[in-house]
Amino acid sequence: MGWWKVNADTLAGSRFVLSPLAEAFASLILLHKGAGGYAGGHPGEHAWLRTHLPAYRALLARDPVTALLVRAGLGREWIADFLTPTPRDGESFAEGVARVRAADPAAARAHLRTSLAGALPAELERDDLPERAAGLLEYVWTRAVRPSWERRRRVLEADVGARTAQMSRGGWAAVLDALRPGTRWLGENRFQVNLHEYPPREISGAQLLFVPVTPQHGWVAWDESEHRYAVVYPCAGVLAAGAGERRPAVPAALGALLGGSRAQVLVLLGSPLSTTQLSAVTGQALGSVGRHLRVLLDAGLVERRRAGRSVLYSRTGAGQVLLAAASGDAGSEGDAGAGGETGTGGETGAGGEPVSAPGSSVRIGPGRGAGSREALASVHDH
Repeated sequence: MGWWKVNADTLAGSRFVLSPLAEAFASLILLHKGAGGYAGGHPGEHAWLRTHLPAYRALLARDPVTALLVRAGLGREWIADFLTPTPRDGESFAEGVARVRAADPAAARAHLRTSLAGALPAELERDDLPERAAGLLEYVWTRAVRPSWERRRRVLEADVGARTAQMSRGGWAAVLDALRPGTRWLGENRFQVNLHEYPPREISGAQLLFVPVTPQHGWVAWDESEHRYAVVYPCAGVLAAGAGERRPAVPAALGALLGGSRAQVLVLLGSPLSTTQLSAVTGQALGSVGRHLRVLLDAGLVERRRAGRSVLYSRTGAGQVLLAAASGDAGSEGDAGAGGETGTGGETGAGGEPVSAPGSSVRIGPGRGAGSREALASVHDH
């Protein structure tokens, strides 16, 4: 397993940050896997792949060199470093992709040899690889990510709120254990970042960043020159599904009874969610979500509980019975619409009003950090 040694000051100075470039690269990974037959991990990914995969396949068919570059760069256990510069707080997509474009061609070829764990194909012995990689990321961003970026950003912000609320309830170990498969707090200042047998790294005093993305993929990155380390992780459950092109289906009978928007809120509450998270997933305004929740509370269909600074809402038994009946499945006890379990909260108050809305960067505690990066982990360890 790969692990980092992290002291208390480094954890206290950690930040959650949003990265448009990381979102675009995670979407490129999803397209790459989709081209290989992967159908997506939830309905949102299914729909997104159906929309964007044909044009992506056509693009690479016209450009076999870039197609080979993608296959080489997304190795079985290693991603070519130059493809994923370590995220920076507040960096725009244009600023991030400029760093990909500015990579040294010789270094890019060396990174590809590492990701391939072998010799570089003759077709990739050329100096325009960084330009090609940047151009492909620009394509993915422009065609497949930017049109839904505002919705994605709301989902990412809700995830940040959920993680910070989780930390207030269970401490750092709870956050790191649930970040993504392969991460966990080992104790004695050791943070396991993946399942690969890589040498441990001492990062005490570095800037440690946690970067959510909506596709179900993750990696680690670091820049030793800036002393900055990052863990890119997928949003959890229903939040990730909510970033897709399709929201969970609302049974027609339930929509007729409650109204479509209110019924959608009830459908999503198979797992505890905050007002902020519901707003992010549904696209409804916070005030509208709050009004729906008050009606559902008064009707006994949902309940609420406080978790630290957050208030979480979930379906009651009566709400589940109503949903099952409207779905034509009276014996169902599962979640008819949540894309997975979250068990975490956002930054909201009891009346549906925000206590503190998460932004694009959230410092988790007082402290300091520097910055750094160098190589990354695998697309296959999520």
